[in-house]
Amino acid sequence: MSGLEESDGMPPEKSHWRCPSCWAIQEKAVRPHPEAASVGTVTCNACGAAFPESDVHGGKYDADPAVPEPARAGKRNPLALLVVAVVAAAMLYFGFHMARRSGPMPPAITKSGPAPDFTLQTLDGESMRLSDLRGKAVLLNFWATWCSPCKIEMPWFIELQKQYGSQGLQIVGVAMDDSGKEDIAKFAKDMGVNYPVLLGKEAVGQAYGGVFALPESFFIGRDGKIVDKIIGLKGKAEIEDSIKKALDTQAVNSQAAASQQPQN
Repeated sequence: MSGLEESDGMPPEKSHWRCPSCWAIQEKAVRPHPEAASVGTVTCNACGAAFPESDVHGGKYDADPAVPEPARAGKRNPLALLVVAVVAAAMLYFGFHMARRSGPMPPAITKSGPAPDFTLQTLDGESMRLSDLRGKAVLLNFWATWCSPCKIEMPWFIELQKQYGSQGLQIVGVAMDDSGKEDIAKFAKDMGVNYPVLLGKEAVGQAYGGVFALPESFFIGRDGKIVDKIIGLKGKAEIEDSIKKALDTQAVNSQAAASQQPQN
């Protein structure tokens, strides 16, 4: 009698089992007699792990070779999980801020167009008007105290203000969060901010395209026109290149501009 036959002369069942340790599928080599107590162990041909014969032949580890290996936590791609988390966070962020905004869509802000003018309050309680900075190159940065990428680029802004301030650069921060003025002032002081911080308003954010993602930075030339825009966190070198573009512009002489207007 063959070693693969039972005492009743019937061949063993053609079935497979999946090793719970390495997930390899292999064919059952022995079919214990239904009425006999199954004892001993069965060893996986792939990894060598041993399991009770009763579990292997009792159906606990039965598997279909045509069914692919199921996904396991240990084989999840960390990058894929990170992408999913970022997408989910972005959806929550956009959903929250879109829910807060009502009315028509904000106008699109394009390069070479004039920077929308505004007047906002500083942390010192004074008013600052953007057009009062005409003749300077302005880095207008929309940020928030809860924005982690904003905290990364702030030290760069501090260094760049020191480096290019004498050449006509003026960085202006616009806080676009719900924190009180005291909290924002403490945050700016702790960060060592050396440029004006303004208390933002939704109307100003709408004027600059909605500012749906933070940080957002607009680089305004000496003539008051936008020369570049950066959404999200970028490298310091890229920010510095955009600052140089703004510094390379020429201030517009208001009298000369008026004289060039067509006469009626």
